[in-house]
Amino acid sequence: MDPCVLEHILEPNSKSSFTLAGFTQRSDTRIFSFNHTGSDQVRRMFTVAADLTLARKYRIPLQELPLLCRAFLERCGNSRAQPLTFTEDEMTAYARAHAAAVEEAAKNRRPPKRSPRQNLGNAWRAEQPR
Repeated sequence: MDPCVLEHILEPNSKSSFTLAGFTQRSDTRIFSFNHTGSDQVRRMFTVAADLTLARKYRIPLQELPLLCRAFLERCGNSRAQPLTFTEDEMTAYARAHAAAVEEAAKNRRPPKRSPRQNLGNAWRAEQPR
């Protein structure tokens, strides 16, 4: 499909949605098919290819690939020709963002609570001199 045609199909402010229609696999590449329903209620098919070797390299779970490809399609579908490819740059960006989110969550994590055995009797015991 011509990229100029894609720009007219996917208007940035239009009410549109992408729905996963399925996938096929060719060696180490998984090709996800999406139906696009625009504001004109016309359905069009788009495909996004993802290299599974790169996904394993960047520790991207297979369950997340369809959502990542859909987000990629929503961001880049209006400026690229068919078929689209979820590139290594996109996977690197996802891996960095995921690592930052995990690190932030670790910072905000509460310290582990003391077990009941460690707390047992602390209410009535006097503090012992050292």
